[in-house]
Amino acid sequence: MRIQLLPSTFDGHGRATAEQRLTCFLVDDSVAIDAGSIAIALTPEQRATVRDIIITHPHMDHIASLPIFIDDLYPTLKEPVRVYATPEVITLLERDVFNWNVYPRFSGLKNEYGLVMEYVPIPIGKEFEVAHLKVTAIPVNHIVPTVGLIVSDGVSTVAFSSDTAETDEFWEVINRIPRVSALLIEASFPNSMSELAEVSRHFTPASLNQELRKLTHNSLDILTVHIKPAYRDTIIAELEALNFPKLAVMEPGKTYVW
Repeated sequence: MRIQLLPSTFDGHGRATAEQRLTCFLVDDSVAIDAGSIAIALTPEQRATVRDIIITHPHMDHIASLPIFIDDLYPTLKEPVRVYATPEVITLLERDVFNWNVYPRFSGLKNEYGLVMEYVPIPIGKEFEVAHLKVTAIPVNHIVPTVGLIVSDGVSTVAFSSDTAETDEFWEVINRIPRVSALLIEASFPNSMSELAEVSRHFTPASLNQELRKLTHNSLDILTVHIKPAYRDTIIAELEALNFPKLAVMEPGKTYVW
């Protein structure tokens, strides 16, 4: 499985920078998990292949450029962009984004080839298929309906926490899986902002360190994501100070292979 954290900021020469304000993961150049930077970071070749997008929750940094992505492709789509989400999140997307005020309701529009967007409701706790992948959505502890994901291509299994604070079911599911190759987990705020992290239901390095003790796998790669740019250097220093085995910061634009 090949996974890339798509960049959301670029320097003056078009190169990806480390700062990450928008969340979007690309799996095997074909399936996106969240869509924060999907319209600005995909290559032309990737734009031609990505038609399946899983949305973990409706916060703007996870969906910001989804409408623009569909808008850009609108006249050329020969199959709809499939947006996978829980029924709750689909309702929120229709109410708050694709509502004819913020953006057109693409789920009801067609080009000359047919529908340009369709929703695919996903179950909680039951495996479903997205392209060549098998995925399980697990509720996590955030301030809006949010799911973490367990994603497998039949060879490797990778877990995505999405945005969350302390949770239990996510770890219970991961611990039941015989082999997990990697965990991508958030670390949003520095330790000095623990109160804000708690209210907004995010991790600091200290709270993440406590949470990882629930994990029984000990050979997987752990990559931290969703690091707030304003505190990036401090958070990275605090993560490094944990000396947690195989814990690193995920680099935007780099392709990881498991």
